[in-house]
Amino acid sequence: MLLLSLSLSHYSSNAADFCVADLEIGFQTPSGFPCKNPSFVTASDFKYSGLVTGGNTTNINKVSIIRAFVQQFPGLNGLGMGAGRLDIEPGGAISAHTHWYASEMIYVVEGTVTAGFVSGVATNTVYLNKLSKGEIMIFPQGLVHFQVNTGTETAVVLATYGSEDPGTQIISPALFGNNLPSLLVEKATNIDEAEVKKLKVLLGGSG
Repeated sequence: MLLLSLSLSHYSSNAADFCVADLEIGFQTPSGFPCKNPSFVTASDFKYSGLVTGGNTTNINKVSIIRAFVQQFPGLNGLGMGAGRLDIEPGGAISAHTHWYASEMIYVVEGTVTAGFVSGVATNTVYLNKLSKGEIMIFPQGLVHFQVNTGTETAVVLATYGSEDPGTQIISPALFGNNLPSLLVEKATNIDEAEVKKLKVLLGGSG
């Protein structure tokens, strides 16, 4: 009985300390993923090597985005933090986007980045900074923001978030990478229908 009591106490203690996501047995809910049985948790559940090297930047935006969210790093489950690595070639950009669940902070590891966000109030004020190696900028939760490499070398940026799954919506694909009729997009955005159709072709939309 004493051994059983000690065993249950140990299990409860671990469960209170962390909740490594068990991605195989459950779906994500508003409160996160189901917890992996603490008896099967190892030190490797709290380590992630995915940000060591950058990814492929051969794309229209000249960027690579590598995420360390709960889906890639299950140890983050329930801890309210996440990270990512951004590699941006000269002239490349992280397109305007939002994170509806978290604020973001970026740290420039290498290169030069011009970054900004647009306030959510009626004035739509833009807060813009040119960042060099070692500098940091924050983007408040839910506000549209972006990063552009305005330097001459590849920029490497570390991003951190106040959520293990901050939620992301990229503005241009949301508007033009869909099957909404172009005429309706024109009315919704005040952009000429012919230009809307060009953007739909570019971003894989239809209609």
